[in-house]
Amino acid sequence: QVQLVESGGGLVQAGGSLRLSCAASGRSFSINTMGWYRQNPGKQRELVAGFTSAGSTNYADSVKGRFTISTDNAKNTVHLRMNSLKPEDTAVYYCKANIYYRGTYYTYWGQGTQVTVSS
Repeated sequence: QVQLVESGGGLVQAGGSLRLSCAASGRSFSINTMGWYRQNPGKQRELVAGFTSAGSTNYADSVKGRFTISTDNAKNTVHLRMNSLKPEDTAVYYCKANIYYRGTYYTYWGQGTQVTVSS
């Protein structure tokens, strides 16, 4: 069993910054991909930023140049640095990980962390 624990959400004014973190814990697993998604009520969950299995990064067009995803492989942790935040970045942010465990791939989601950007 793998758990994803998120932290770092909150309320910030437009133009401000926040840093989200997601730590994966469990036994005898390896991370294939890891990233951040966000969702607002009534809307689909969308990719914000993520690492591919090759180690490259993907960003939503709306956050390019403002958000940076990074990883601490030794700690199985991924961070999302969000700068120049806009009210439209307001959402619940979810960490997602694709984990390889005993010959099978599994997808895990974190519990979500609220990010609110006031105008």
